[in-house]
Amino acid sequence: MQLSLTIVIVALTVLVSWRAFNDRALLERMILWPPALERHKQYDRLLGYGFVHADWMHLIFNMITLWSFGTAVERVFSEMITPVGYVLFYLSAIVVSILPTYITHRNDPNYRSLGASGGVSAVLFAFILFDPWSTLIIFPIPVPIPAFLFAILYVAYSIWMDRRGRDNVNHSAHLWGAAYGLLFTVLLEPRILGHFTQTLFRSGTP
Repeated sequence: MQLSLTIVIVALTVLVSWRAFNDRALLERMILWPPALERHKQYDRLLGYGFVHADWMHLIFNMITLWSFGTAVERVFSEMITPVGYVLFYLSAIVVSILPTYITHRNDPNYRSLGASGGVSAVLFAFILFDPWSTLIIFPIPVPIPAFLFAILYVAYSIWMDRRGRDNVNHSAHLWGAAYGLLFTVLLEPRILGHFTQTLFRSGTP
């Protein structure tokens, strides 16, 4: 039985986040803090921030989502670009999703960001292209939602909250991660758009 790299990523993220919960120095070294890149050239933070989280709820939500949909995406991507290619897709999504935020806040010493949400969003939206009628149950809403409808609501909500800017969530990273996941998948397999459209308009029937 082949080892799931999604589970390896989840386990590694849980381990690093858990360590960072109890080690403030480790957290401060990995979190995205723009001046550290500008002053000390610590560009590894553009990736490292995705392996630390604010608290257990933040970590568990991201990792359950990644495990739920990443295993399916891993199977498809592994056939197309090898398992290593799938891992590079996830890691690059973490980096790409944070770049607009970094550019915007590069001179802001008070800004910090952390969490795997950008990479998780990329995986989730890649999955939605494969199966738009798959039902998702997203906490705290206990009602199954078709994947394509969730995508619409997710993007609309993220845009709205990003413009409000009244919470501590990096909604921009969610949006850019989702966009990257869609674009990467379409470029990898352009026929996925036809599959998505045909599946969507079959109205969920076999």
